[in-house]
Amino acid sequence: MGLAGLRIVLMEPAGPINVGSIARVMKNFGLHNLVLVNPQCDPLAEEAVKMAVHAKEILESAVLATTLPEALHGCVRAIATTARVRDWETPLENPRTALPWLLESPELPAALIFGREDRGLSNEELNYAQRFVRIPTNENYSSLNLASAVGICCYELAQYTAPPTTPPPSQTELATLDMLETYYQQLESLLLDIGYLYPHTAVSRMAKFRQLYNRSHLQTQEVAMLRGILRQIEWALKSRGNHENL
Repeated sequence: MGLAGLRIVLMEPAGPINVGSIARVMKNFGLHNLVLVNPQCDPLAEEAVKMAVHAKEILESAVLATTLPEALHGCVRAIATTARVRDWETPLENPRTALPWLLESPELPAALIFGREDRGLSNEELNYAQRFVRIPTNENYSSLNLASAVGICCYELAQYTAPPTTPPPSQTELATLDMLETYYQQLESLLLDIGYLYPHTAVSRMAKFRQLYNRSHLQTQEVAMLRGILRQIEWALKSRGNHENL
């Protein structure tokens, strides 16, 4: 899979010129897997095809998704790009040092996520990524065109050559992002039930849990173990409640 299979995910792209330019720069650097989440333009519009030049096949094969989790289905690694400084414990990294992480296990699906042209990614959408990159720009004018940002990241990815070593077996067992999402939903429901979380603060508190687990790069069996613990807690609470009602 590797570089050619890496997903370039665009969140609600609005400009066909940008989409066409992104297809072209992807082909320039050997990437072919374009995913458009709820696009606000026609990816095969005349302007898009014109800007893509000889990369029309990338536009034609682009996958359309309705949500970001759908776009990331099956992925075990995801990096999101953001230009804003956020009050998070997870640092914003330089693309040159962070992006090669996506290719360290080339046989496993991975994704690089880009936000909307006008406002980037929301905090909720950033929760679906494990790491975050910020392209260093001149502080006097830091705003980058979407296609330019994709081009810079594609270039950095293309410079990385995976070492000719076999990845350790544990790397093939990394939990997929959708598997983690199911766990997060189960955890949030339980924490709301026991009063640890409150509806008005659940989103921000769960974001902290997501950051904690994302840093751990959980394996499939570890997620299964964590979900088993939650199920046992749910059973114990239900059993105690039934006993008290006797």
